Amino acid sequence: MVEEQLRARDIVDERVLAAMERVPRELFVPSGERRRAYADAALPIGHDQTISQPYMVARICEILGLTGRERVLDVGTGSGYQAAVLAELAEDVHTIERIPELAEQARENLAAAGYDQVEVHVGDGSLGLPGHAPFDAIAVAAAAPGQPQELYDQLEPRGRLAVPVGGRWGQRLELIVRSPEGPAVVRSVPCRFVPLVGEGGFDE
Repeated sequence: MVEEQLRARDIVDERVLAAMERVPRELFVPSGERRRAYADAALPIGHDQTISQPYMVARICEILGLTGRERVLDVGTGSGYQAAVLAELAEDVHTIERIPELAEQARENLAAAGYDQVEVHVGDGSLGLPGHAPFDAIAVAAAAPGQPQELYDQLEPRGRLAVPVGGRWGQRLELIVRSPEGPAVVRSVPCRFVPLVGEGGFDE
């Protein structure tokens, strides 16, 4: 996976590549999908949700430019896989999931993989975690219709927000940096994520 799907496709951050190599992806997919755990694809995890394609997880982590000292929010926990990768790259990771059953499964997955230091919260991810803000970086694993203002407001100065932005059926990954002049936006690769459902995202 690391050599063929990531390094060969322009992921160059060695910390990200090492993190992707260390996290046991098979522990974050349903048992019926484990033979495909390292496939170059998003996989179903129940409740009409997916575990993101490895390349997109790596791309999100890379554009955030983490050094190991950051406080990070992961929006859209799903099975917990992206939170586990972020835990390899940052000091303090919070993750939020709107579906309680998925959040509980993610807690179990993270503990089984040795990442029980990650704090899993249940709630509307589009609104972030204001009680735990500010964050140095926020990673969103669901598509927003526009810049999520509530999440942007929870960034530290110069903090970074990685989020897919666009319609339900296609988006571009954006890196939004909080600057004194306002949001500085860098667009990255085309992508397709499940919708970010909530007050600051799409309706059901």
